[in-house]
Amino acid sequence: MSTSTDLVRMMKRFLCCFLLMFASAAPAAFAVDEQTPPDVLVRSVTNDVLTIVRQDKAIQSGDTARVLGLVEERVLPHFNFRRMTMLAVGRDWRSATPVQQDRLTEAFKTLLVRTYSNALTQYREQIIDFKPVRMSAADTTVQVRTEVRQPGAQAIGIDYMLEKTPAGWKVFDVVVAGVSLVTNYRGSFGSEVRNNGIDGLIRSLEAKNSSLVSAQAGS
Repeated sequence: MSTSTDLVRMMKRFLCCFLLMFASAAPAAFAVDEQTPPDVLVRSVTNDVLTIVRQDKAIQSGDTARVLGLVEERVLPHFNFRRMTMLAVGRDWRSATPVQQDRLTEAFKTLLVRTYSNALTQYREQIIDFKPVRMSAADTTVQVRTEVRQPGAQAIGIDYMLEKTPAGWKVFDVVVAGVSLVTNYRGSFGSEVRNNGIDGLIRSLEAKNSSLVSAQAGS
């Protein structure tokens, strides 16, 4: 469900860098609460995590259960999947019932986690360069800009869009090389809704998730 094979490959390769920021962080290493500024959150957790991940043989050997467990525990609390789903579905979101919205959110969350978690196993020597953050005390939406560099490859810009919530700063989009993760899905989602309705989109996402579970179980 993407606009191009190259884009999907790029998203998988470099979205893992954000997952790395949270997936292996030890609770004692960095205490995250609702007062933690977005740039401090991203930078501090990243610095704590990179060394740990380099030493995590289970992740690097492709242990899917290990990766999914870490993502479930460490990554998901830092995302606003409901807003991500709303942005991906676009104007069709308003025509969905509350029950359909809940099912869409759960299905899209599962799709993202299943699709991109395996990218964690590909982490090796990437270096993350943080750019200065421009924000004021009144801001409720902030862009944290980074650049990912690795040997033998062109540097890739990854921007994290975070919003301030009562529970702290949450990610609602990731922009890779200028391409939004959530809006990348909007065209295919809209086409599915036009052809088969909201329930058709839900069925399509759930079927894709079932296929991913089967494929990962057999790998």
